[in-house]
Amino acid sequence: MIKRNLITAIILSVSLVSYTAYVLLDTFAIPRVYKVVENSSSINSQTYNEDEEETSESTQKVYMNKIAKKGIGIQSKDSDIKSSETSKSNLTKSTAQSGDTTYKTDDTSITLSTYREYDTNIYVAKVELSKNARIETAFAQNSYGKNVTATTSSMAESSAAILAVNGDYYGARDNGYVIRDGIIYRSSAKADQEDLVIYKDGSMKIINESEVSAQELVDDGAVTVLSFGPALVENGKISVSQNDEVGKAMASNPRTAIAITEDNHYLFIVSDGRTDESEGLSLYELATFAASLGAKTVYNLDGGGSSTMYFNGNVVNNPTTNGWDISERGVSDIVYISK
Repeated sequence: MIKRNLITAIILSVSLVSYTAYVLLDTFAIPRVYKVVENSSSINSQTYNEDEEETSESTQKVYMNKIAKKGIGIQSKDSDIKSSETSKSNLTKSTAQSGDTTYKTDDTSITLSTYREYDTNIYVAKVELSKNARIETAFAQNSYGKNVTATTSSMAESSAAILAVNGDYYGARDNGYVIRDGIIYRSSAKADQEDLVIYKDGSMKIINESEVSAQELVDDGAVTVLSFGPALVENGKISVSQNDEVGKAMASNPRTAIAITEDNHYLFIVSDGRTDESEGLSLYELATFAASLGAKTVYNLDGGGSSTMYFNGNVVNNPTTNGWDISERGVSDIVYISK
């Protein structure tokens, strides 16, 4: 009897450990593709919601074929998209003026500067766009899903980006709006979640998911909705306190933020952190810094080890998760400016 009880206890323990391990892997590691994005540059008003449709077997096969061809962690593109991007790149090469810290075409002007504030290196890209250009986004491996990741630089290169920062890492969560190029990928709201909405005219606005639906946002002209937060500056006024923080994160961290100063004038901001050279920023310090540059709306994106800025073929900051290994980690998405 004692032996039987012991065996039963061992079996139950092994089963519990196995189930716990599976849940952890499913939550944090196992990639699940819900939709392969065929053309991320089109602006449509469509809805795709993983709550309503499970990943199809054909979609998974497409995804696995792409991974086999390209390799894990590298964003893949269809041949027609590659052709379009190549043509676009060739058109701009003749007129583009670029250097280590500047880039200029008829439609885009970018100036990269490095600041030293709060014992931290802060990298700021000042962006001016014409009405013919816009802020764009891309999914890792060109796929919307859970735990599907790639580095910021690999996504930037696949998207023909001149400038890119990591996005909101939507794939680590099960709720919060995901809207890209006017397409609703996730419409499940998170209570009191502050989002950044980028509209077709290039304007930005902070909204609360408890107060407006994803469909209403798209109907109102939303092209992109980023769901991380919090909002740092609204209408030119700092909207966080010195005690605000994301979850249980440390007070000082590497940070990523996006801001608007005036019509079609933006700031892409990334700070170092967790190293001997750079302590990192609190949300309040980031808000104060951005406001000092004239930002009217500032939104906090995923930070910590995700914080990465790519410009003109290079990663310009020092991304790190643990403080001693300087390297990029995979993220779900990027926000970028194309060449």
